Amino acid sequence: MFDIKLGDEEGRVRALERLDILDTQEETAFELVATLVRQVLKVPMSGVSLIDRRRHWFKARRGIDAQEFDRELSFCSRTIDQSGALLISDARADPLYASHPFVVDDPNVVSYAGFPLTTPDGYNIGSLCAIGTEPHAFTSEEVEILSNFAKILMDTIELRQIASADGLTGAMTRRAWITEAKSELRRAARYNHPVSLAIMDIDKFKLVNDTWGHPAGDVVIAGLADLTMDLIRDSDLFGRLGGEEFALLMPETSADQATAMADRLRSHFETKVFDIKKAGPISCTVSIGVAHARSEDDTIDQMMERADQALYRAKTGGRNRVSLSTDG
Repeated sequence: MFDIKLGDEEGRVRALERLDILDTQEETAFELVATLVRQVLKVPMSGVSLIDRRRHWFKARRGIDAQEFDRELSFCSRTIDQSGALLISDARADPLYASHPFVVDDPNVVSYAGFPLTTPDGYNIGSLCAIGTEPHAFTSEEVEILSNFAKILMDTIELRQIASADGLTGAMTRRAWITEAKSELRRAARYNHPVSLAIMDIDKFKLVNDTWGHPAGDVVIAGLADLTMDLIRDSDLFGRLGGEEFALLMPETSADQATAMADRLRSHFETKVFDIKKAGPISCTVSIGVAHARSEDDTIDQMMERADQALYRAKTGGRNRVSLSTDG
């Protein structure tokens, strides 16, 4: 059993961010657990909660209207500050919560049981909670049920991470990247923040495979992925679209900044040398197309189409270059 790391807020938030689960769409496994908690514990409300620096956000919820609210209002925020369950049988009699707006007003919380969601490295990233509108003295059996469901949720999150990673490169799979990119675009539109996309493709890659074989091609693909992941920020979304093609979504990034970053990747890759046993050292180049979100109505498909067109211009213009979409 791992040690619970309490008090390391920066480490906790980084652990949550690495999971890339905040602001994602509904998923059956999480919805099912929320439903079962409500049914088995016979409470009107239940939720799978994640807590970032300022927000309480529900990955799944039953009987609860709000998708998110300020962390300072969150019962679950207190749950993640301890190693075991937080149990409140009657919030009206609890000095910490008697005047809480969620107690004295809608949704009229009276009883609460929360169990932390703990990562394998010991960080509490959120909680699984059962909420009642009547007093409820939660039994040890009920706490055990919450604990077991919390373990199931963390196993699901771990499996979700494995399924979302490309086996060769460690980049996100195409499906996982598109899902996360859509969520990031919604965030950018909500707060009117800039976001840019780069699509990169290794030049003359077929020649590498035809000349030295697919294992050599895999070395080059993995090399581009490693280089990219070394240079980008934690907030950037990097995925393998297929073959030798990758996508990089850059939040809080203007078109000029994205173009500069793409050119940095291009120039670093140009100087990288790969040791192919049957061929000795070889080098490759990459062409990159860049597109910027034009408006809050932009979709990831539209951005990818513009970046693809820019990539085509980079290829036909001589390769080993970066091209910015002229359409936005």
